[in-house]
Amino acid sequence: MNKWLKPLVGLVFLILICAVSVRLLTRGETLDQYAQANPEVAYATPSKTEAPTASPSALPDSSPEAMPTATPDDTSASEPFLMTDTESAESTHFADGFFYQPLTDAVVARITGISYPVSETIAPALSLQATNIVPDDKEIAISYEELSYMNVLYYDFNGEVQIGELICNQKIAQDLIEIFYELYQNEYQIEKIRLIDEYGGDDTASMMDNNTSCFNYRAVDGTSSLSKHAIGCAIDINPFYNPYVVFHKDGSGETYISPEGSEIYADRSQNFPYKIDENDLCYKLFKEHGFVWGGDWNSCKDYQHFQKVVK
Repeated sequence: MNKWLKPLVGLVFLILICAVSVRLLTRGETLDQYAQANPEVAYATPSKTEAPTASPSALPDSSPEAMPTATPDDTSASEPFLMTDTESAESTHFADGFFYQPLTDAVVARITGISYPVSETIAPALSLQATNIVPDDKEIAISYEELSYMNVLYYDFNGEVQIGELICNQKIAQDLIEIFYELYQNEYQIEKIRLIDEYGGDDTASMMDNNTSCFNYRAVDGTSSLSKHAIGCAIDINPFYNPYVVFHKDGSGETYISPEGSEIYADRSQNFPYKIDENDLCYKLFKEHGFVWGGDWNSCKDYQHFQKVVK
């Protein structure tokens, strides 16, 4: 025991000498005093490798013209997803965020078998299930080449700017781009502008969602005659608030109103938001560009509908 006691005492004595020496060398500072005097060292957290900060010139352009066109239109899980097409070299650029162009391969793939019909033979070969199928010997009234894809900006019902897309007959593309630009400049509110394909080509579903749309190869509601929508020469604006009304339908004496739930808006003597009438900017612009308004018809009233005859 004694042989270990002396070395142990010596070790303790050595530790005391070292402690006193350190105290003298650090001018008598305790650890707490050192921390107070050197906070950047004492309280520093381990550093992490930081990503380099991009210079302003390296950041993407945030102007409307440069905004990515593959942008969700404030969608939710229950709503269809908006995927707009990119501006191509063949596009007609009207203003920032406003252009139209021939259908790209990506757009053709999106609409074939839905808003654009497909023959019975080709339908099974599509990657998606076709809902718009015509007999092999049935001639389609319009070709892909006669259609234009359009990108526009608009104000939604929250007053926020959104990106919308339309497909129309190329002969009315310039009219529509000018009209929608004027509506945008005046902050005219439109709830949605999506391709009818986002609703599986279902016009009723699109109307119930108050979606503004143009091209859809279909017949007039309740008939076998092709609609002007089928050749991309008609457009429906805020359709839920501007319904389609048929008086004395099928001789029944009853009034048919579509979409379901919009019956209250068939009474045009009432004042309510988003109503299209002769005093409405939308009405005035379409009329100035030579369009016919469905609200002027006699046998029925299609308050959402504007169409133009092209040659």
